[in-house]
Amino acid sequence: MSRILYYLILLPLSRLPFGVLHKLADFLYWVLYRGFGYRTKVVLKNLRNSFPDKNEQEIRAIADEFYRFFFDLIVETIRLFSMSKEELLERCRVNDIEVFDRYAREGKQVIIAGGHYCNWELAAMAICIQIPHTGVAIYHPLKNKFLNEKLQQSRSRFGMEMVPTRDVKTFYAENHQRSIATIFGTDQAPSNPHNAYWTMFLNQETPVFLGAERYALQYDCPVIFLKVKRLKRGYLEVNAELVCAEPHQTQVGEISEAHTRVLEKVIQERPEYWLWTHRRWKRTRPAEMPLHGVVDQVNN
Repeated sequence: MSRILYYLILLPLSRLPFGVLHKLADFLYWVLYRGFGYRTKVVLKNLRNSFPDKNEQEIRAIADEFYRFFFDLIVETIRLFSMSKEELLERCRVNDIEVFDRYAREGKQVIIAGGHYCNWELAAMAICIQIPHTGVAIYHPLKNKFLNEKLQQSRSRFGMEMVPTRDVKTFYAENHQRSIATIFGTDQAPSNPHNAYWTMFLNQETPVFLGAERYALQYDCPVIFLKVKRLKRGYLEVNAELVCAEPHQTQVGEISEAHTRVLEKVIQERPEYWLWTHRRWKRTRPAEMPLHGVVDQVNN
């Protein structure tokens, strides 16, 4: 079934022009959101808890704009299966490359922190083409092996290397002398609430993945946050913001706090472009886990 889905639906769709795909996105918006209310309970709950000062009309307006973007995101991500390098670079402008150039000259690896904001897939592929480092993306494999393989092939077409989460420790041990820029998605819910940095994020107690901070400390990697901005349908702008230049001079939790605050500010400015369908707050903080406190697991 997955092969039928890929070869008869996804691949043909990926070859259609953006204008046609955006009409499909409009159709999906009316059918799946307006018609069937796809995950509206999750989205509205997340928005209400994140923005308690907004009234119900404002919350629903954000939700409506989110769903318009969400279905654009789906079809634009499908388009990536067949998008050329030239079109990719045309649709995603990357600024502030100089910070990567400087660390590459110094022979330093860097860590890129980012969230599921705007079209993060397009942004990651575009930046990995343009920076002097070899781009490496950390990902959670799909349960469907065939679709997982095809997705990783698509992501790596222009040189980005893909490393599953289970292999990150081994990858760093074997590649710590290479000039790499490793991308960590920092806004998913960690599976283990004890192995996380807990902080306030969008008005709620939130666990943050420790991966970016852990490897920044272990290998002395500066941390750069990718701020993605949607210019219009199908077009992005990416700005790189240095959030930590000297990891060894930080306190435990400081790096995680820093990149979380940047992401929070980005979301607060344009909330409709974050992935609100994700059950980000499905876990509660264990009593023994401090809020904004020392997390021993960072160094383990």
